[in-house]
Amino acid sequence: MRAIWLREFGGPEVLVPGPAPDPTPGPGQVLIDVAHVNITFIETQLRSGRPGPFQVTPPLIPGNGVGRLIAAVGPDVDTALVGRRVVSATGGSGGYAERAVVDASAPFQVPSGLALDAAVALLADGRTATLLVEAVGVRPGDRVLVEAAAGGVGSLLVQLAASAGARVIGVAGGARKVDLLPSLGAELAVDYRQPGWADQIREAMGGLDVVFDGVGGAIARTAFELLSTGGRMVSFGLASGEWSPVSTEDAAARQITLVRSDAPPARMRAYTDQALAAAAAGQLRPLIGQRFPLERAADAHAAIEARATVGKTLLDVA
Repeated sequence: MRAIWLREFGGPEVLVPGPAPDPTPGPGQVLIDVAHVNITFIETQLRSGRPGPFQVTPPLIPGNGVGRLIAAVGPDVDTALVGRRVVSATGGSGGYAERAVVDASAPFQVPSGLALDAAVALLADGRTATLLVEAVGVRPGDRVLVEAAAGGVGSLLVQLAASAGARVIGVAGGARKVDLLPSLGAELAVDYRQPGWADQIREAMGGLDVVFDGVGGAIARTAFELLSTGGRMVSFGLASGEWSPVSTEDAAARQITLVRSDAPPARMRAYTDQALAAAAAGQLRPLIGQRFPLERAADAHAAIEARATVGKTLLDVA
């Protein structure tokens, strides 16, 4: 089968197309015939060898989110699963390929009426956004700032917070990204690359109740300073290259709650199902900003690292 190999850490160019053995499902496993693969920001870090929450050892086929049809099952798995339209995590590797083997308990059935590419785009980001909104407890009337608001998770957070009745401020880098935000539900859209962006928010809103921090670094610090007493902040990304510098001591001094967003595996599965159902009902729309054929995985990683992408980036395999 066709696949993308990571044989050494480095820049995007180390992602090289090449043949790989066809995987065969063993006991308790299923084989997915892959049509689309989602790419997450953390995969660009893994490829580069930077320190992070997960570590991989080359050589391997990277990729952790795929979708299409279950093509075969292991010897002890229900054959009725064959032909089912699913999306699934792969366990951390093996996704950038035409076929992937996963545990039979891993896939999610794609709801009727939801396009497969949309389901793949929601697999990681949908559960994350749903978890974050619930963890923070967004309420009607809350003034909510979403950093990296034109990204995969951020674009969903804007929609979910607006649906909850919040007044949403979307913050992104560059006019192209900022222009997308009102259509997602942002009352105010701000370019953090422009001087005085925080003053613009302060003048319009007077303060914030919630910050969803997807950038980290100096942007996270500035957003934290916009929070009113009793506000809540949760960090979900480090697009700047570093996590939020806001300490628990900083937060306590201003009576700000730094919200943790951990959840057990069963709860994360429930969040995924919830996001897929919301999308099937037309209540949530993943923003698929760009797509690349499988062989151009390196170009996809380069675009993400150059901050040239919006929403979700997919690899199209079939």
